[in-house]
Amino acid sequence: MTHTYEIAGMHCASCVQRITEALQRVDSVLKAHVTLSPPRAVVQMQRHVPFSELNDTLSQVGAYRLTEQGSPVESPASTASTEADNTSFFPLILILAYLTGTVALVAWTTRDFSLHSLMTWFMGGFFMIFSFFKLLDLNGFVSAYRSYDIVAKASPTWAYAYPFVELALGVGYVANWNPTILNSATLVVMLIGSIGVLRALLRRSAIRCACLGTALKLPMTKVTLVEDLGMAVMAAIMLVIAR
Repeated sequence: MTHTYEIAGMHCASCVQRITEALQRVDSVLKAHVTLSPPRAVVQMQRHVPFSELNDTLSQVGAYRLTEQGSPVESPASTASTEADNTSFFPLILILAYLTGTVALVAWTTRDFSLHSLMTWFMGGFFMIFSFFKLLDLNGFVSAYRSYDIVAKASPTWAYAYPFVELALGVGYVANWNPTILNSATLVVMLIGSIGVLRALLRRSAIRCACLGTALKLPMTKVTLVEDLGMAVMAAIMLVIAR
């Protein structure tokens, strides 16, 4: 027997994969075909599986909900808005506060409060911390990142390489390696990355921000764009200062 369900709470390719894998782990489910647009699951069963059992299974992998086809279901925009309201930016704020505090402590210890040094330490820590969270779940990051980044969509290789690029940039800043090359690379990478974020925001796409990987659930908001452009501006300032 085959049943078709509408799905609330999906926002990217990573969600499709999670829901598909979760449904296919349910006893008596032979096959599950999940699509993002429209948000729907077609489930083939050996015997009838209670509706509540399927929803209980999905609740273990994310904020997803099945409804019988034809029943009212939240629109993607509504789901995205609700998710954004329920998602706390506290982890991100805490990370940036720790990073800023660490930079201030290093500056006080070394008695070096120059703009060049402060931005170099901040950017080094920023890239190393953010690459760490991406590498916690590399496959999950790639799925989320490819849903909006213009380069990653065309090249899965770039999506997999991006966390390592960020790590390399972070190590480069901490080691103060060739500032001209380092800041030029950062400027290009961040500006290109901001294009995909801006397009997603303008389209009001219901997707998850991949800046901190999938370990922390952050919605795609203007905060993400500010982060990318902020790093680009800092890199540009560093290039000007170096001249």
